[in-house]
Parts: sequence; structure tokens; C-alpha cells
Amino acid sequence: MYGQIATVAFVGIEAKPIEVQVRITPGQPTFAIVGLPDKAVAESRERIRNALHAVGLGLPYKHLTVNLAPADMPKEGSHFDLPIALALMSALGAVPPDSISGFAAIGELALDGSIRAVPGGLPAAIGANAIGKGLICPAEIGAEAAWAGDEVDILAPPHLLSLVNHFKGTQSLSRPKPNLDRAVGIMPDLKDIKGQETAKRVLEIAAAGGHNMLMTGPPGSGKSMLAARLPSILPPLTPEELLEVSMVHSLAGELAGGKLATSRPFRAPHHSASMAALVGGGSRPRPGEVSLAHRGVLFLDELPEFSPQVLDGLRQPLETGETVIARANHRVSYPSRIQLIAAMNPCRCGGGNPGQACKRGPRCGEDYRARISGPLLDRIDLQIEMPAVSAADLVLPPPSEGSAEVAARVAAARQRQRDRFKGLGAKGVSTNAECSGRLLEETSMPDAEGVALLHQASERLGLSARGFHRTLRVARTIADLDGAVGVGRLHVAEALSYRGEVLRQQRAA
Repeated sequence: MYGQIATVAFVGIEAKPIEVQVRITPGQPTFAIVGLPDKAVAESRERIRNALHAVGLGLPYKHLTVNLAPADMPKEGSHFDLPIALALMSALGAVPPDSISGFAAIGELALDGSIRAVPGGLPAAIGANAIGKGLICPAEIGAEAAWAGDEVDILAPPHLLSLVNHFKGTQSLSRPKPNLDRAVGIMPDLKDIKGQETAKRVLEIAAAGGHNMLMTGPPGSGKSMLAARLPSILPPLTPEELLEVSMVHSLAGELAGGKLATSRPFRAPHHSASMAALVGGGSRPRPGEVSLAHRGVLFLDELPEFSPQVLDGLRQPLETGETVIARANHRVSYPSRIQLIAAMNPCRCGGGNPGQACKRGPRCGEDYRARISGPLLDRIDLQIEMPAVSAADLVLPPPSEGSAEVAARVAAARQRQRDRFKGLGAKGVSTNAECSGRLLEETSMPDAEGVALLHQASERLGLSARGFHRTLRVARTIADLDGAVGVGRLHVAEALSYRGEVLRQQRAA
């Protein structure tokens, strides 16, 4: 007796096709699973045995062999329960083989036969469609899988018995409908921040161009408040970005009720986060915070308090927009196109407020900043110092301009960028921060006065090649906010004023 069905194994956000083969032969009664299964797959034997018993089907007193092909690919996760059970039921004649031949299946089985949710519904549906099959998945993630497209046949049974009845024709399972989470709570508004006009201007530039930003200031100067208000001025996700973000969050099991959210991710991990938590990894590689913030914001408060090794792990994602996790037997990559927003105090003592200057002097601040490597700082486009907020600032009336007005300017600037890159045929590039060196030469080279200023600044500030290009990107964003066609000297001057080299030279002086 023989039965088979397709399923998938997740490698990064890609769903690789797997064939589940079951053969029942006379011999010693054993239940063997081969094909590099991990512990969760090996333990599926007891879950499957009890789930089949719950629907009135007992396993024969024979030798059962389950092969997960290709045999040289590691198989991880409990989502292999349902396909193994369906292949067994096909071999026993409990379900017609033709009824499951057009489907791939994922799902974890409970002992009572119910089918529980597993991560990866959306990537699995896309992977099944790529091999010309539909998907059988748990009811809880059916709405998520339905986003793969109307052409994908989706069955989302809550129980193993309801799936059997569907194949027998005594029950009909309707196709789940995609579910979009449009409920957006009240976001913090920029009107809540009094003073710090320069910082608000830099935050607007960062939002318009997708640039990385570092804020340095004493405790209570409003660094965290500014970062928390960045999502209120960012444009919503485009359909393409929504799909990318949802696939990563699906693998992490963070799509509640299968709902896809249109707002950009905002992740703020604690400074005690490990390398695996922030960048990704582990014995079973999983996306870290940098990948969960894909197409959104990663906010790192108290930046020097993070482990230096963990912070340096961000250098590759910030440069390439991708996180690569290499192991001895496989290699996994996750998309990580993020906007890094970081905040830190001037020194470990938190000095900077009037009357609270650091007693250890400049050495304290230098040692504190030395915990952040130069190559990482070179990847941060905008670096500003925020002064302490005085009591006089707090009694001022609320600013007349809030997040709505700033968001309108940001949306207009981003639209100019999309139109520009689309006209140049640059696929996958939507913001100035993603612009390559070749595109910079075509779109961002300033006028003669701006070029002269850049040459002068490069010599005096010691700009690296990366710093030079990032200054050009920021200048192009400032010009987009102004509605200017070209980049001028004023745009370059403002972009240079936000480079960390200026601040470091001021401190040295």
C-alpha cells in the first residue's frame, strides 16, 4: 500500500517543495520517518497515531515507512503532521488518492484530530502555487494563505474529520477570504513635541528618503518620543511591500488571525538582545528583529548599551538589505531592508542637562561612543545632537504643524522618488536610501557650487567613499522635499551638517 502528497520546507522566506511518501509493508510493526527529520517531525508519530484514532482510523499492525524527499534537505517543524497523516490515509484507502494529488498540505495535528495553526501559511501557499498545486492548511491561517491569489485553491479545515467529509462529498469547505487589518490605532503625533525643531526637520528628511538616523542627547530631551512618532509620518506599505513584510511575519508566526497590516513595522528591541534575537539565527534559523522590521523601522534606544558584536552584525543588513545566516549544512537569507533609528546619551552618566554635567569629563563620553564602531556609524546618514528641553519650552503652546502636515510632504517626496526611479527603469528601488552609485550619478549630482562644496568637505571632514555617497543621497532627499529638480549647494550644505564627521570635529575642537 502506497500514498503520497506534497508539502513544503521553509528555507528563509522561500517554500521548497517536499514530497511525502508512505509505504505500508508486512513485517515488524514500526513507524519510521526518514529524510533528515528534526525532533518535532520525529515526534509527529504519536500525534498522527492519536489523531487518526480520534477519527476512527487505526494504523495497521505492519511496517510503516515515511520518506520526506528530497532526503538530503533538513526537515524542521510540526507542519509535517498533516501531510504525513493524509499520505497514510491515502495508503489505507481512507481518502481517494486523486482527491489530494492536486494539493500540498501543512498543519499540526492535536490528539483529538483538530488541525492547529503553524507559521508560514502565506509562503506555503505561494510555494504550492509555484508547483501548480492548491494548499490544505489549518482554518486559523486560511485567511492568510488566501492572499496568495484567487487562482490558488485553498482548503482550510478546522478538523481532520471535516477534511475527510469534504473529500467524500458529505461536507463542503468554502474557500477562506483574505483578511486585511485596517484598524490602525491613534498614533502619537508630532504636535506632542515642544521645541527640538531641528530634530523634527531631520526626522522628516529621514522619513522622506528612508535614511538611517542617530540622535544623541541627554535623558529627557525627547529622543524616544521622536522615534515613536516616525510611523505617523511614513507612507503606508505598497502592495509589493505588503507581501514581502507579510511573508517574513508569517514565518515568525506574528500574523494574528491571518490579518495583513498596511502600516510599516516598528520594532524596538531591548538593549539586552542577543545576536540571534536581533539579526536572526539559532539552531533552527529564524528571522531576527532586523528582518521583522523589513520595509519599516528598527529603533535601537541606548545604542552603546547593545553588545558591540551584536551591533556590528547590523552592518551587512544596512548595506545590502539582506541578512544571510550560514550554517555548516545550509544557508538561509531573509530580507532586511530597514530604516535604522538609534538614540544614545552623550555619556554613560547621561550628562548634558544644565547643572548635571558629567563629573568624569570628556573621557566618559569618548569611551561611551567608542562602543559603536566607525563602520557602523559610517552607515548612518543623519547624526544630530539634541539639546536638553527647558521648562520654558514645555509651557509653550502646541506646535501648529503636526504629523498630518509632515506626512503629506513626505508622501509627495517619496512619490517624486518612485517616479524618478521608474523612469530610469530601476526595479526594486523606491527611496533615495536604496539608490546605487550609478543611479546617484544620474539623479543626485549637484550643480557646480555644490560639487565644489562636496570636494572641500571631503578633504576637511575626511569623508569615506560611503560617506560621500550617503551625503549625496540625503541632499537628493532634501531637494525632493523642496520640490527641486536638481541638487544645489544649499541642499548639500544641509546634508553635510547632519554628518557625524562635523560633530566629531566640533568635539575635538
